[in-house]
Amino acid sequence: MFKDRFLGTDPASLPLAREIYDQMRGYPIIAPHGHVNPDLLLENKPFSNPVDLLITPDHYITRILMSQGIALDELSGDPREVWALFAQNWKAFRSTPTRVWMQEIFSSLFDVYEILTPESAEHIYDQINERLAQPEFLPQALFRRFNIEVLATTDATNDTLQSHKKLSQLDLGGRVIPTFRPDDVSDPERPLWRKTVAELAESTQEDCSTFAGFLSALQIRRAHFKAHGATATDHGVLSAQTLNLSIQVKEKLFAQLMTGEINSQDATTFRAVMLLEHARMAADDGLVMLIHAGSLRNYSSLIAKKYGPDKGFDIPVTTTYTRELQPLLEEVGFHPNFRAVLFTLDESAYARELAPLAGGYPSLRVGPPWWFHDSLNGMERWRESVTETAGYYNTVGFIDDTRAFCSIPVRHDVARRFDASYLAREVARHRMTKDEALDLAGDIAYNLSKDYFKL
Repeated sequence: MFKDRFLGTDPASLPLAREIYDQMRGYPIIAPHGHVNPDLLLENKPFSNPVDLLITPDHYITRILMSQGIALDELSGDPREVWALFAQNWKAFRSTPTRVWMQEIFSSLFDVYEILTPESAEHIYDQINERLAQPEFLPQALFRRFNIEVLATTDATNDTLQSHKKLSQLDLGGRVIPTFRPDDVSDPERPLWRKTVAELAESTQEDCSTFAGFLSALQIRRAHFKAHGATATDHGVLSAQTLNLSIQVKEKLFAQLMTGEINSQDATTFRAVMLLEHARMAADDGLVMLIHAGSLRNYSSLIAKKYGPDKGFDIPVTTTYTRELQPLLEEVGFHPNFRAVLFTLDESAYARELAPLAGGYPSLRVGPPWWFHDSLNGMERWRESVTETAGYYNTVGFIDDTRAFCSIPVRHDVARRFDASYLAREVARHRMTKDEALDLAGDIAYNLSKDYFKL
């Protein structure tokens, strides 16, 4: 592979970009938010084939294939046939971040340097498949090879975390920690909401027939996660709206929802109430809130009903934050123990709202580009939008947010290459000195995430 890839094309800035990148690449990976299944590492089984490793868990890939008229059923058949179908449609990924990450995986993990085509597909499949049978490609061996210091997973409210307990007893060369994801009890429009609340009551021995008991049960679960190494909570919300209501109103709303009579307005109100309640609990126990707002999840009811969630049909919507978060920030915005990272899929919010909020509140950080924007172009737009108002130290470094285990190191490497190029360009534009850029390199690649997430 071209050694200077993604370091820019300006010959005057390139030598410094190389120097900055050489410094960045020496740091281990801090992955404070992602969706890798901890059982993959615990069971440590060989990956069965290239499709199960690279295509099936990656909704970036499956959604583009669906856009080309390929049904998900066609991606669950014979792996060689699926791979051939993937190769036939590889052209659809040109200039996308998926193309970049996949090409990096091919070369850095499997020594595949040729372009995937229908003619090369079988050869590339065989080469990857042969490597997957070797001991150094077992998940735990890859974890060590990837130089991961901390990998955070995402886990449901009532997860026992037994897998995490067992993983903590293994010498992986780094840590695997859980992240508390309470969306399943915070959103009453979830199909199994009342059942999940009942399971919460059973697991904590708290009376969840009242809102006060429900909150007590959540505090117990948060403590359970924290005891197993969690440093953060994750909240996937359509809106960043928060509401500060009286306890009487909240008890009445909760009782109404628990009857099963749930209308859209009541559900919206409850989600806004719960986002503020989670912030209050975060100020108490110190778990960092990750607020992922602005995704209309499982947009296609047909796909969700037939194949389940997280199949590439989470679609961005216009999202605002300033008025929505004001009740939360009035309550805990200056609390010394409260921390929150704000993510968005709506790029118009970067400079208008997120950067000013993070640039003023010590408790807030702007999350890096998320989903469709965590690409070279998206990272550049993000840096240009937020840096002048929020600076670098009101951000948290790179967060891969991936289910695809083998994409973790390449995503971080691509982000480090981009940031090296960006910092070198800032020096060339006389916006900072070379020494400042080199100092920033370690913070962006490692320290910002490690410090803010208390890792």
